[in-house]
Amino acid sequence: MDQNISCQFFSFEGTALAVRHRKGRSSPSLVWLSGYQSDMLGSKAVMVDNFAQKNDLSCLRFDYSGHGESEGDFFQGTISRWVKESLATFEAYCEGPQILIGSSMGGWIALKLAMMLAQKNKSLAGMVLIAPAPDFTQTLVEPELGPEEWKILEEKGYIERPAVGDTEPMPFTKALIEDGRDNCVMKGCIDVGCPVHILQGMEDTEIPYQHTLSLLDHLPLHDVTLTLIRDADHRLSRPQDLECLETVLRSLIDRINAG
Repeated sequence: MDQNISCQFFSFEGTALAVRHRKGRSSPSLVWLSGYQSDMLGSKAVMVDNFAQKNDLSCLRFDYSGHGESEGDFFQGTISRWVKESLATFEAYCEGPQILIGSSMGGWIALKLAMMLAQKNKSLAGMVLIAPAPDFTQTLVEPELGPEEWKILEEKGYIERPAVGDTEPMPFTKALIEDGRDNCVMKGCIDVGCPVHILQGMEDTEIPYQHTLSLLDHLPLHDVTLTLIRDADHRLSRPQDLECLETVLRSLIDRINAG
């Protein structure tokens, strides 16, 4: 198989979403969900696609509107919008058993997507969450805003916050923050209906591991595994982190295929 998958475009509500879809003959298939201001060409996303290629698995990657190669204005994006895009893309390209792999904000979207699929009586084969950031706008962004920042948010419609390890500050819009409140999932039991494995770095300063421990309180007690990496940060992109992710994927796939 050709390792390089060409980019195609899927139209959703008038916006062209960039998609890379690898077709394999084995099962289950993999679906990559990127983080905030990330895209499908990041090191973890590419590693997942390479893993799919080596194991003859289908793999779906795409960029949310305003991200990567997709059309759309990033400043118009919200969790609701990106969840709807994810569901539409999933339903357009995915058949058979699927593993959702959500990184950072992609973990929030993965949980929302699983809940929406369950309402349609569709279940997932498994889920891998990498430094998941459910409810991050309400639990991690809002509490850090001072009076001056709230004022700027009202006047400009967005604020910029320092991004760890990046030179460019990270923007958060008023629409994103308000919409985030309506999409919170850590308020009751999140029954995703499949095995879940979470990877989390304990040196993560963007999504502290304590946030992930709080998420565990909202997932069913059975079929949830947490791997804490003592010296890893939020990116989880070092060679040893990617190796750990591959091990988790292989173990989960073997378990699913064993029945």
